[in-house]
Amino acid sequence: MSGAIPPEELSYGLDVTGLDPASLGDALRAVITDALTDPLRMGTWMTSFAFAQQTVGINFLRRLSGDAATQAVWGPADKRFTDAAWTGNPFLATLLDDYATRTKAALDLVDTSRLPEATKRKARFLVTLLNDASAPSNLPWMNPAVIKEAMETGGASLMRGAQNYLDDVAHNNGQPRQVDAAAFELGRNIACTPGRVVFRNELIELLAFAPQTPEVHAIPLLCSPPWINKYYIMDLAPGRSFIEWAVQHGHQTFAISYRNPDASMSAFGMDDYLRLGILSALDVVQEITGASQVNIAALCLGGTIATIALAYLAAIGQGDRVAGATLTNALVDFSEPGDLGVFTDETTIARLERKMNERGYLDSKEMAGTFDWMRANDLVWSYVVNNWFMGRKPPAFDILAWNGDSTRMPAAMHSQYLRSCYLHNLLVVPGAFTIAGVPIDLGKITTPLFVLGAENDHIAPWRATYLTTQHVAGESLYTRTNAGHIAGIVNPPGGKKSVHWTKPVDHGEDADAWLAGAQQHQGSWWQTWAIWAEDHGGGRVPALSLPDGGEPAPGVYVRDAVAAALDPVSLRSHLQATP
Repeated sequence: MSGAIPPEELSYGLDVTGLDPASLGDALRAVITDALTDPLRMGTWMTSFAFAQQTVGINFLRRLSGDAATQAVWGPADKRFTDAAWTGNPFLATLLDDYATRTKAALDLVDTSRLPEATKRKARFLVTLLNDASAPSNLPWMNPAVIKEAMETGGASLMRGAQNYLDDVAHNNGQPRQVDAAAFELGRNIACTPGRVVFRNELIELLAFAPQTPEVHAIPLLCSPPWINKYYIMDLAPGRSFIEWAVQHGHQTFAISYRNPDASMSAFGMDDYLRLGILSALDVVQEITGASQVNIAALCLGGTIATIALAYLAAIGQGDRVAGATLTNALVDFSEPGDLGVFTDETTIARLERKMNERGYLDSKEMAGTFDWMRANDLVWSYVVNNWFMGRKPPAFDILAWNGDSTRMPAAMHSQYLRSCYLHNLLVVPGAFTIAGVPIDLGKITTPLFVLGAENDHIAPWRATYLTTQHVAGESLYTRTNAGHIAGIVNPPGGKKSVHWTKPVDHGEDADAWLAGAQQHQGSWWQTWAIWAEDHGGGRVPALSLPDGGEPAPGVYVRDAVAAALDPVSLRSHLQATP
């Protein structure tokens, strides 16, 4: 895989695709079989490995003789080996050299195989997993940082580590904790923008957020989050909340919060997520506010379903109900699905479908432990060293706390999503994808779009998100931000490293040509979006204050509870313009 995927992004992405690790083992066996049936290539590989090991031995002797210029191949750039002893101690430096040669040899065996690229990428993924597990830093008696911590604390770090280990065995399925989730409480320091539940059906709650300005734009804003995790990645924490930012910039803001599906919802498909989800929310927002048009701000899978909804509305002659749409890190054209797309072949999807059909849903929490091992260096071993060997607590990081609060997915919906999008890429073929009985054509969408991609996004690569602009008929402003899939969204102003590029899109212009002509800006893309949203928000009208009664945001669905349907019909009479 290219680059280093942030832990929260990899776990999230594997939840999206529903990776079945069994296919990785099949790929590795295929690599080994291929090597054994090609004696010449196998002999060349073994000779190269032998020479590399010989060099390791020679360098060890040089270090023992005092040759300080002989540096370890695997240097301190790797955060596992930042302690100076890894390069200063001859024995540890040689151990690193040996690890480097074994890692390179294993990956070379995969890369030189004659297998299809998809098979090689799967095998490389598993080989990387095994290499991570065999790292010398994972041996507490060899890790200098662990030894130093134990000596400095008089062994107390080892005692704390043992307590952490026993607690994780008893309460975390034997996996080291990645985050101190106890530091976060829904409605207090995450998902805490003030608001009310104004509608509920069997799939969603609709949250209305209290205005924070005397006047708001006449066109309200509906936020469409992904359904793989809870909605509050868009309302993460004070000062780090996109929803809070929108409210403070004069948008009468609403957000969908999806129910965590159970076996009773196994037959829910994309039609249901359209009808009971974003279209129901759109209806209620218009009913409550009296607005003839609504703006949509959507993220990841929420952007995919929002685009489907735009095409559906265009097909039935209601495209003008949406004034403008913001699609952030969302795939519509799956021809370039990124590193994770390799795991969505027919064999893997069929295996996953059998697993989902056993219970009627895909439980991402149940599979989370397996997913973690797919990026063991970041998601497992770093926490083994920190929590179990050094006796420390994991960080209190709001994004990781959100990422661990994942949801199940109905079997029918997830199967349809994987097959229609990842496997067959039907959305971009006019008339090939039918939803709610209506064939859709993205070329009928004339709604103005603000499309965002992230430079280091491994789930929705920015060039793939750019392709959305080439399939629609309306105007598009494309923006590329730095960072990745999740960190690129949680991007409040003030970050010293935040950079983004913007330029209106010309039809027929590819992503690289767009980038060559794009203007670079220091700071958060939120600020550019605020200007675009101002232009597409309509005039100003008195803000509507929310009724005092009812369930406060973030609602009950976000807490995995189930409640009775809530009809918004009588709500409008209780809303008043803020004086």
